[in-house]
Amino acid sequence: MGSPYLLAHGLGRPVADATTKINVTHAGDYEVWVRAKDWVPSHHPGRFTLSINDSTLDTEFGANGQDWSWQCAGKVSLPQGQTTLALHDLTGFDGRCDAIYLCTDGVAPPDQVNEASSAWRKELRGLPEHPVDAGDYDVVVVGGGISGCAAALTAARLGQKVALIHDRPVLGGNASIEIGLMPRGSQGALLQELAKRSANGDLAALSLLEAEPTATVFLEHRIISATKEGSKVAAVQAVQARGGTERLIKGSLFIDTTGTAILGVFVGAETLFGREARAEFNEPYAPETGDDMHHGNTVFFRTRMADHPIPFPEVPWATEVAKDYANLSGQLLEAGEENGPGPQAGNNPSTPEFRFGSKADVFPATHFWEYGQWLDPYTEGELIRDYLMRALYGTFSNVKRLEPENYANLELEWMAYVAAQGEFRRYRGDYILTENDLRNHTQFPDALVPNDGAFCIHCAWGPGEGKYDFRLKDWIWDMRDRKAYEIPFRSLYSSNIDNLMMAGKHISVTHVAGSSTKTMGNGSQHGIAVAAAAFLCNKYNSTPRGLYENHLSELKGLVAELTACDHEHPSK
Repeated sequence: MGSPYLLAHGLGRPVADATTKINVTHAGDYEVWVRAKDWVPSHHPGRFTLSINDSTLDTEFGANGQDWSWQCAGKVSLPQGQTTLALHDLTGFDGRCDAIYLCTDGVAPPDQVNEASSAWRKELRGLPEHPVDAGDYDVVVVGGGISGCAAALTAARLGQKVALIHDRPVLGGNASIEIGLMPRGSQGALLQELAKRSANGDLAALSLLEAEPTATVFLEHRIISATKEGSKVAAVQAVQARGGTERLIKGSLFIDTTGTAILGVFVGAETLFGREARAEFNEPYAPETGDDMHHGNTVFFRTRMADHPIPFPEVPWATEVAKDYANLSGQLLEAGEENGPGPQAGNNPSTPEFRFGSKADVFPATHFWEYGQWLDPYTEGELIRDYLMRALYGTFSNVKRLEPENYANLELEWMAYVAAQGEFRRYRGDYILTENDLRNHTQFPDALVPNDGAFCIHCAWGPGEGKYDFRLKDWIWDMRDRKAYEIPFRSLYSSNIDNLMMAGKHISVTHVAGSSTKTMGNGSQHGIAVAAAAFLCNKYNSTPRGLYENHLSELKGLVAELTACDHEHPSK
């Protein structure tokens, strides 16, 4: 139904029941429909049952060989008054349920996700037909990763009325406690402030934003559309995950920090995707022929040795993907601590499949676990995440099976159910930053902030190529001269949407250049720059391009003032 769903992510151990209570207005015989997904149709690893008032229905859901769809479970007789529903997980292997529907008219619920089914759902849930007006803001930031938090906090500290819209319950994006990457790249003072972690690994970003009187944070809100007036964004429409309320958020300036350029997709911004051909920008690292290959997604995980044997179920549906791979290197040790070693068994390599640098250094990199480089990251994100989970479950099983005497006590301690995002579309700005700009330190009249770091190019197996296609084929890690390079303002605003700027991995860069600018520390610098630009655009009632043409000196001065305390460090 285009909505969030419950996921029984028990790492092979059934999770506790998910329960709720509803009020039945009229007693009667009700037909029961459950919307679920059989996520590995040939094996049905994610199965669950539904109980109504402690009576378990006969149907096992997640076992019908179908993608997301409604399944009828027959009829039940319900008395008037309170009724208890309980989902009972049978496997611990990521069963999923989107919705339960009770009806007396015998008409099957709609299975398509479209305007009609959305209206049907709203009516049944008593939701408003039209989105609720959530206010008008000076600056609307879409995406609460590091770059979005930096943009929102900077704009708020400049006195702007700011809305930050984020689709997860915690801030930080790939650095959040849900995923746990370390923010690499330019290590400015604001990044260090935002990225401080509490005892549980959560970032300080939310508390900092909540302390700003002009900032409003919309957590668990995903934008689903946007409206334009002429060539400007007028408003975004977001749906809240819990409850389903839709909100209309209007603004003067919009900053996309989602990493997916989704706001640009909604409003028709010009974008770039995949790898440019070498001849297009004369980039040494670009392929001869351009294509749609992009950096994929990653699922992080952690294992541990318990003090007693830990059983693990047979997972043929996972070893189909993992095959005989039995190397669990590349673990996330804790939030912000990556590249941990892991158990390995049998004849698998003790290190990843290739070496780095002149000293042939090896390390157990978390990002060797990557998939989806040839798939559509917008429509196939669930499939990509699921494939990686299968690979990890299968590899874990292989390690225990191949050396039971050594790994009887091995257990999966944690596995992320939110994938670390890879590469999506990138905006086309008035200037497209290239590999040669970074390598040659091109001097720009509108240079606002420095970025640093290596060219970090993830090379995927071709479609159908490679025995272990959930691992990278190769990895280009080129530190250049280890010196910072400049980011021009013209690469931070859209070429055809007049009030839309961007920060983070989807700024106006080529695929190769983006392999360096993409890091979260670098994105925090972009965030500061576009927040300053938004402040001045509102001050002068100007577009970003107008700012570049008429107020560039003031913009550069303000950004320099905001970053005066920043100290750049080489990327690790």
